[in-house]
Amino acid sequence: MKRQIYKPYEQNQAMLLPPSLDELIPETHIVRVVNRIIGEIDKKVLDKQYKGGGTSAYDPGMLLKVLVYAYTQRVFSSRRIAKEIRENINYMWLSGMNRPDHRTINRFRGKVMKAVIGDVFYGVIEQLMEQGYVNLESYFVDGTKIEANANRYTFVWKKSTEKNKAKLQDKVKQLLDEIDEIEAAEEEEYGEKDLEEMGEGKEIDVEKLKEAARKINERLRQQPEDKELKTAKKKLESDFIPRLEKYEKYEKIFNGRNSFCKTDTEATFMRMKEDHMLNGQLKPGYNIQMGTENQFIVGYSIHQRAGDTACLIPHLDQVKDQLGVLPKKIVADAGYGSEENYQYLETEHLENYVKFNTFHKEQKRSWRKQRFRVENLEYDEKRDEYICPDHQRLVFKREVHKKSDLGYLSKLREYECQNCSGCSMKSECTKATGNRSIRVNFALNQYRDQARSNLLSDQGRRLSIQRNVDVESVFGRLKNNWGFRRFLLRGKEMVNIEWGILSIAHNIAKLAAV
Repeated sequence: MKRQIYKPYEQNQAMLLPPSLDELIPETHIVRVVNRIIGEIDKKVLDKQYKGGGTSAYDPGMLLKVLVYAYTQRVFSSRRIAKEIRENINYMWLSGMNRPDHRTINRFRGKVMKAVIGDVFYGVIEQLMEQGYVNLESYFVDGTKIEANANRYTFVWKKSTEKNKAKLQDKVKQLLDEIDEIEAAEEEEYGEKDLEEMGEGKEIDVEKLKEAARKINERLRQQPEDKELKTAKKKLESDFIPRLEKYEKYEKIFNGRNSFCKTDTEATFMRMKEDHMLNGQLKPGYNIQMGTENQFIVGYSIHQRAGDTACLIPHLDQVKDQLGVLPKKIVADAGYGSEENYQYLETEHLENYVKFNTFHKEQKRSWRKQRFRVENLEYDEKRDEYICPDHQRLVFKREVHKKSDLGYLSKLREYECQNCSGCSMKSECTKATGNRSIRVNFALNQYRDQARSNLLSDQGRRLSIQRNVDVESVFGRLKNNWGFRRFLLRGKEMVNIEWGILSIAHNIAKLAAV
């Protein structure tokens, strides 16, 4: 049997010269790309966040490089990043053998990056544009929901708050009426003073309750043995006032939303795709809107509303503020196809490749066979009337206005059939007990015609296919490959920082792979 020969192995072998870390890192390694791209960003935006004086600080450029590289390696925790700096050669080389602890890393990410995340992100985008990877020709928009770093069971619902506040208002008014009766019985002239006015019809706020409590305290100084006033005082100060303060605080936090989470009040409860219990559980989270080109993230924004429709305009406005210009072609799915969004694209002179909710259904034969649908009814433009399959006319009745979440007013024209009684087709046509009525948005229909024409063109079909592999694959990489499904930081500003660093990391990782 031949003797096995092993390669030399000596852990304690002395070296004449220690090896350089630079020699140990391949020239094409992603850590070098991070070092180059972040190194070319203007460092002045980071320097402005330091007030000077005191002990020396870690170089902000170094901390930024370490953060971005960590995110490309799916390391998001500040403690894990600090551990990698101590143990990993790539981190050692990138940090220049500096060893910031997890507090320093977290403080830099949470405080310094708060003011500069936009400048840093778009600094990377400018480099991608200079290198020809991004040209702002086509912009593929989509949204996803990411769970917040918050307790799933500490929810507050707007309807419940309104209901409980209304009940409390009734109890308060009843108590004030009782106090008025007591006062009227004891002192006849008190009947026309403030307490009675506060209990009449108008909603009572905390300040009015505190004023009522103050008047009761004044009364008790004169009559300290009055048990009924003591009971009223106790109810006001220990129950009604704290509860009303809580409800008023909740109303401010809602800020147009239907819910929020107590452990992250800026997170809204949303339905996530990740529903392992299959019970439609709502979780606190944020709606991330993102636009890509050639699978590079060109713009992103954080939203507190679950629906995508009302997020498109704020998202594009943010991109325009940063880049100074918007991409020429906007490509999005049916969740964005509203009149308000279409008008915005028209005003900004952008090409509209945004689907609407019935776009795919219209391409099927079964759609055209549904002759009772509003879209398939015959329209007499001269008489401004619709004609149903039974040749009955639906005449104009009134104009209705509908306001969107962003305050946009849409005009809908309502038409009603003059006589549906005795019609043999009524059961197929409508479920209404009376005559059938329809509402038509002519402006939206016109925008949809334009979108349909664009989407069905050769270029539109190509862009629609490309959207599926452009923005969707980026979300797939961030959520599935990199495992980023829950934020580590709390609050909208902190979430914006975290997603910004993640987006920078993705763009550099994509660049390194090109």
